[in-house]
Amino acid sequence: MASSIESLTHFVAAHAWLGYLVLFLAALLEAVPVVGSVIPGSTIILAMSALVPSGDLDLVWALVSAAAGAVLGDGTAFWVGHIQQRRILETWPMSNYPGVIAQSEAFFHRFGTLAVFFGRFVPPIRAFVPVTAGALDMAPVKFYAVNILAVFLWAPAHVLPGVLAVSALHQYSGLPHHTGYGKQIWIPTVIIVAALAGLATWWWHRRKRGMAAAELVRKGA
Repeated sequence: MASSIESLTHFVAAHAWLGYLVLFLAALLEAVPVVGSVIPGSTIILAMSALVPSGDLDLVWALVSAAAGAVLGDGTAFWVGHIQQRRILETWPMSNYPGVIAQSEAFFHRFGTLAVFFGRFVPPIRAFVPVTAGALDMAPVKFYAVNILAVFLWAPAHVLPGVLAVSALHQYSGLPHHTGYGKQIWIPTVIIVAALAGLATWWWHRRKRGMAAAELVRKGA
């Protein structure tokens, strides 16, 4: 898999216009139920971000391409689930993944609207949460509002670290690179990482409280 991604990166470097399409498709396919659980979308996006410091790809368009693919993929999966309702969860190929579907349902029931936000950052249920949200009849306005907010954090969180790392590598190794990328994006990168860390910490404490409450109920029974 690593060699395939490396070959793809070299090919895109020689045909830079394809980079935005690859970013778009990687984010889109990662959001497709079942397909998204086997497509290394995040790895591909990180690899493509390495082409930004050299000037092969533009940072803004890389972010836009990844975000657009994620929004379209999640939105389509949600709408299919919204139309088909629970039937979609029992239809092939979804029926081949009862464990992941059950995990997605439990995740959604536990966190409600926030499951859509957190699900964007948690593989492999990331590929199942949108369709599950639709199948469980979540209001479209709520889904799209939370999902788009999540994607606006998810895209920079995947693209910017790779840009920063490769920018630093180019700078210290003397390789040609677009100057200023590190200075331009380190502040938003820190903010995004801090926001995600804060949300993860909040989620973990809430999970611990829930587990403690469940244990007290079990002992009381």
